[in-house]
Amino acid sequence: MSAKHHRFDVMLPERRVTIDGDLVRLVQVLQNLLDNAAKYTPERGRIELVAGLSGGEVEIEVRDNGAGIPASLLPEVFELFRQGEHGPDSSRGGLGIGLTLVRQLVELHGGRVEAHSAGLGQGASFTVRLPAAIDAAENPSPTEDGPLAEPVRLRVLVVDDDVAVAESTAMLLRLEGHEIRCANSGEAALRLCREFQPEAVLLDIGLPGQDGYEIARKIRSLPGGAELKLIAVSGYGHEAAVARGREAGFDLYLVKPVDPEKLSAVLTAPR
Repeated sequence: MSAKHHRFDVMLPERRVTIDGDLVRLVQVLQNLLDNAAKYTPERGRIELVAGLSGGEVEIEVRDNGAGIPASLLPEVFELFRQGEHGPDSSRGGLGIGLTLVRQLVELHGGRVEAHSAGLGQGASFTVRLPAAIDAAENPSPTEDGPLAEPVRLRVLVVDDDVAVAESTAMLLRLEGHEIRCANSGEAALRLCREFQPEAVLLDIGLPGQDGYEIARKIRSLPGGAELKLIAVSGYGHEAAVARGREAGFDLYLVKPVDPEKLSAVLTAPR
């Protein structure tokens, strides 16, 4: 914001408002939204952060007068790796990774996030709604109906030659409590399989050199390789590609972009 001489205004409620949440993750939400606004707002543009209390919810809105979002992209801005040519800084990447993380974190806090824009050149706004904290006595005890089931946590190896894709996928899975390692080549994947001994592998098909099919066969031949969950992640979803995946030993074949909730579900489902 300083480098682009943005005007940044903050409007907070007069009375104290409290959210029961993870401070680090909520800061991460705001940081991603403000970073996104700064990317797509031109020199000397305006960015606003407005917070207030509406009913039992805290509303936090980040809005700008920047490049805006085309109507065709607006319904999909929270999808992982969604790209859009919508401003002078589009070379810096699409909206997907940061905004997918925002949605995931907000939903983990029992909230929701919405995007609005009148179109290209009309600026954009993102509104986060989170439950306001109330007296703990008003909340039913989670132990009244018995103990909650422990979440499933796995050792997961993410293999993709695109570093940004691998790291952002890893970030989302770490939020679910999984232990993650990343590899950007087939050779590195095989080495980490021996060292890390993952319980599940997310393996991109379009790797340089040895493709994902060949690496899958080699993983299956390693000690313990027959027992782990092997999931193909590819931009190709035609029948021939899926059939090759089965022949190579994959348990599942997912087509990019993969919905984070679906990815979490298939990882923890019984093999």
